[in-house]
Amino acid sequence: MKLNLLVSAGGTNLLCLIAIFLPMKAFAGEKISNSQAINSTENLLEKEILFQGNFASGKLNQLEQNPNLTAEIPQIQQNSTSAEQVTSVSQLSDVQPTDWAFQALQSLVERYGCIAGYPNGSYRGNRAMTRYEFAAGLNACLDRVNELIATATANIVNKEDLATLQRLQQEFSAELATLRGRVDTLEARAAELEASQFSTTTKLQGEVIFAAIGATGGAPGTNDPNIILTNRVRLNLNTSFTGKDLLITGLQAQNFLGGVDGSGSLQQELGLTAPSVNLAASSARTGIEPQFPGFSPKDLSSRGANDVELYKLLYIFPVADKLTVFAGTAAEVSDAFPAITPFAGEGTEAISRFAGLNPVLRVSGGTSGTGLASAAGFIFTPSKSFDFRALYGSVNANIPSTAPDILPGVSGTPLGSGLFGGSTVAAAQLTFKPSKSIDIGLNYANSYHEINILGTGLISNDTNALGLANGNLGIPVKLNSVGGTLNWRFSPNIALSGYGAAIFVDDSSSRVDANTTFTSWMVGLHFRDIIKKGNTAGILFGQPLYRVEASGDANLAAVGVDRTTPYHLEAYYKFQVNDNISVTPGAFVLFNPEGDSRNDTTTVGLLRTTFTF
Repeated sequence: MKLNLLVSAGGTNLLCLIAIFLPMKAFAGEKISNSQAINSTENLLEKEILFQGNFASGKLNQLEQNPNLTAEIPQIQQNSTSAEQVTSVSQLSDVQPTDWAFQALQSLVERYGCIAGYPNGSYRGNRAMTRYEFAAGLNACLDRVNELIATATANIVNKEDLATLQRLQQEFSAELATLRGRVDTLEARAAELEASQFSTTTKLQGEVIFAAIGATGGAPGTNDPNIILTNRVRLNLNTSFTGKDLLITGLQAQNFLGGVDGSGSLQQELGLTAPSVNLAASSARTGIEPQFPGFSPKDLSSRGANDVELYKLLYIFPVADKLTVFAGTAAEVSDAFPAITPFAGEGTEAISRFAGLNPVLRVSGGTSGTGLASAAGFIFTPSKSFDFRALYGSVNANIPSTAPDILPGVSGTPLGSGLFGGSTVAAAQLTFKPSKSIDIGLNYANSYHEINILGTGLISNDTNALGLANGNLGIPVKLNSVGGTLNWRFSPNIALSGYGAAIFVDDSSSRVDANTTFTSWMVGLHFRDIIKKGNTAGILFGQPLYRVEASGDANLAAVGVDRTTPYHLEAYYKFQVNDNISVTPGAFVLFNPEGDSRNDTTTVGLLRTTFTF
């Protein structure tokens, strides 16, 4: 029987979240952003870093001018070489190099050195100029002559030149008055904005995503789920106190459903999640969906649709010329480590969770979408082509004691408690750039979990990671994960990108003797500026996480599973409507979903609209 999963995108909490922060945009000061030492992909720098808080160094970009001010600056310094491209008032004629005024001003320039040229170093003396441009040059010469007169320099300014200046000033009096009026207006507006701006140190950045998601296929005996409408809103307050540090405070609201048992999620309707406590994990998940929708994995408390939550709280600051330190109580591994692959970007690039990042970054909730862990680490950048990062994260660092068991070996705080006593992860990434067109990242992570999980949110076997016959979730495990990611821009607009990963899972108790290994890989082509500048597209193919080895009490597959290698095929195209809006249609196909040939080939389609400000 079909279940209607149409989820309302409303809710007073969501509306309040947007309403509270929209006024801040109008009064925001200069733009503060963080730059990436290893420029893995331009798209990552322009989109993913600004939104999800990825940071590559403690040095911030230069403060940008307020766009409301730049719109009022008279265009007197055009780089154009044709009259049509020079901004000018239509009723004003151009000044030609053969005009007496042009020759008179040129003579004054040569004699008094009052014009050096345009800001880009060119003079362009042989082309026509607008009367506004001419008036600006004349004003510079007047200022220079007044300066010479004020300093009482004898015999520098002769009577002929003064007469020429007087004649020029009379002819261009209207343009000079217009320029001075615009300057006065700009100064007044700048003073008004400075007095009323929200903050001189904080910049608000936001992302709003609406997505329609539909799917077909899944496990035998299941009906296709209804198309659902989802949303995710993120608001980041980026604060710099010194110009080189960055404090990221991120708020989030989203309406994905799931809960501990996956109830109401699209992947459960497809029948691809684990049959018992599954944490809503499956290979049918889209990239914008959080890893734990509808509940908190820390204490299993429920969360309603569009509840506002703090998903990011990080402080990054330099301690030396090439060393930056970061720490926070709401962080993810992906905040600190560059993604390398251009498919990264939940709101703008690949549509699936599989395609965006190497699975090693996702281990232990490293990309939960909810700022799962308290973390601290460093970034060492000895050169532009070499970068090393490491961090330590504790999931339940703020919980002092463990709650009573709700299942054998599984407490009400299933990820443990305390800074060093619960589930933890220690991870590192080495990123290097052997040439301008190649970026390589190597990852390692060592994790401990109080329960039998991977914590990636990528497949149904995310729970019962050891593959125990009884599915015992209460067995603690240790994970050693290794991976590599490559991006090769073999042409200006086309890149070949891919990753490989292996996760080694071992029993961390004396109750069983089991270990197992998962592998995953992906390769794809990424295209920039397709049809129109700013549009991007991707096509990729790979293998989701799949258990390839098992020993001791571990099993390669559960009883009844027809074990077969799963594959993932995906394509998408992003239309950049304008600077603030993009629309992305896309789909991915799962062959042998969850490594079981009994499952039907599954297709997930998505139409995503992303607003940024």
